[in-house]
Amino acid sequence: MFTDRGRMDEEETAGYAQPCAQCAAVDWGLTEEGRFFCRSCHNVIERTKEVVDLSFIQGANRISTLSRDSRKKTTGGGHMWMVCEGFQVILMNQADALIRLGVHPHFKDGVLRQLWRLYLQKSRQAYCVNRIRSAKFRLGATDSDSDSGAETSAASGTDGESYPPSSPSSKGGSDWSGSVDSLCYLTPRQRRSRSLLSLKKTLALIHLALVWSREALTLSDLLWLVNCGCVPYVNAHEQLPEQMKLYGKDALLFNVETVPSHRSLHKEAQDLLRFLQLPAFPPISQQTLMHPAPLSLRYLIDANLPGELHRWVCRVTELAGLFQESSQTIHPERQPSLLRYDLQAAALIIVTMKLLFGLDDHSEWELSNNAGCTDGEGAQFNLRSWYKLMQAAQIRARHRREQDTARRQWTAKTPVVSRKKDKSWIMKKKRVAEQLQLCFEKLSSQPEGLKEAPPSSFRFCWGEQKGADGPSLHHTGLDGVVGLKNGILTPHNQSYWHSSLRPCNPGRCQNHLSDLEKTLPSSFVWLLGLFSFLLDVKPSYLYEEVLSVERRVFADRRQDGNQDQNFGSDL
Repeated sequence: MFTDRGRMDEEETAGYAQPCAQCAAVDWGLTEEGRFFCRSCHNVIERTKEVVDLSFIQGANRISTLSRDSRKKTTGGGHMWMVCEGFQVILMNQADALIRLGVHPHFKDGVLRQLWRLYLQKSRQAYCVNRIRSAKFRLGATDSDSDSGAETSAASGTDGESYPPSSPSSKGGSDWSGSVDSLCYLTPRQRRSRSLLSLKKTLALIHLALVWSREALTLSDLLWLVNCGCVPYVNAHEQLPEQMKLYGKDALLFNVETVPSHRSLHKEAQDLLRFLQLPAFPPISQQTLMHPAPLSLRYLIDANLPGELHRWVCRVTELAGLFQESSQTIHPERQPSLLRYDLQAAALIIVTMKLLFGLDDHSEWELSNNAGCTDGEGAQFNLRSWYKLMQAAQIRARHRREQDTARRQWTAKTPVVSRKKDKSWIMKKKRVAEQLQLCFEKLSSQPEGLKEAPPSSFRFCWGEQKGADGPSLHHTGLDGVVGLKNGILTPHNQSYWHSSLRPCNPGRCQNHLSDLEKTLPSSFVWLLGLFSFLLDVKPSYLYEEVLSVERRVFADRRQDGNQDQNFGSDL
């Protein structure tokens, strides 16, 4: 094996005959990073081998490696760093990505940094006297074997040993780590704690900072940017500085392969809000883009619904008591919970559609039959035509989303090795994946110079321009579903059906939709799925918010069971 490796290095370094600056020998090999090193004295130089196309080289998945002694020399260039420093770098990189996308710079320096410092102080990870790295936490986590002393000294960072710590007595690299205090975060006690750092918590901090700054980005928008790679999350550790060597047990803290769901991230942000004990947030008025009035208008445009529907959404918002500034602003006493602004706006639109069209698999189609033409000036909105248009556009959009997800690079370019003995097969797996990716890129025949479109808050594009998903119906009217009655504009549909509106226990009730889906009208279930697709959430999750809005609207006449109610008089 050594003979094959040496022959391999000789072929790769045959064109370089300069003597080593330290021992004057001409015997060069290649490190795992592609750098040249002297086989005699293990001196690593800056020269690297030229990049070649791996898909046309037989046996390119084999590479020479350095011995244990030389590896210590190459990794010794890092400086001692703590886990919170690594997360701080990632958090600031995420903030910088949002600023490049249009978020105001004050969001980072004026809000996010303050929340970050407050979090570190309250969780006793920094800016305090009795930090979480104290001995009482370390001693409870260390094992009773011969490695316990080395682990304790590495966690404390006060032993004066060269970094990274490497001891001949280590057993298989069980205490192998890049950061000096990762062991403190991996004890059973700290794993049970919800106040310690994680990559999901960085997104929760960013979401709280966005709400405080009253930016237009909702939680679903943030997750959309994370999924498309515009905000670093998966493989965010690759952006750490070169001095922060990341390996070993750091993989359990910094390496993630999936993006959190809307529900889990909202719960993380809610727990963080409760933990930080923040004061009242800046008021969210009607002019703020997170308020239901402007946010629902944005979703109406994206769903290609008439603009006239917005006035009815605002009236339903007033009936639900969600139009006032106090109901939208987070306050320790009046509104202590973190609102789901995106789901709330979508739920208000769905409730309004039920009010105007019935959505009982009967009323909406009768109204569509009575509607006039759908083209030209003064065109009326036809629900049947809109359904056909949206159904086709949604199928195409789902296909595009699946293709984008399949093309995305989910695995890290520089994988984090958790154990020394796994390093060889992990690197081989990485090289095989790179070769397959190169082959797929050549077989796909993707045009050169093709650039991805910049991220957008809208999932669809409506209009007559090239590449649009279909004609825009935003200008159409609602004359077929509303009319004057006693001088007041009133919906033709006078009944409103709803499910049971009894208050439920959030800890026990998790999925109302799965129990009721067979009994619900198919048109309502389809509309629920459409807005779930726009927000990239599960329909059952959005249905919970619809029930919450209906409980608010019918608070003074709540009844059990499926019930039809005369709702037009309230508007």
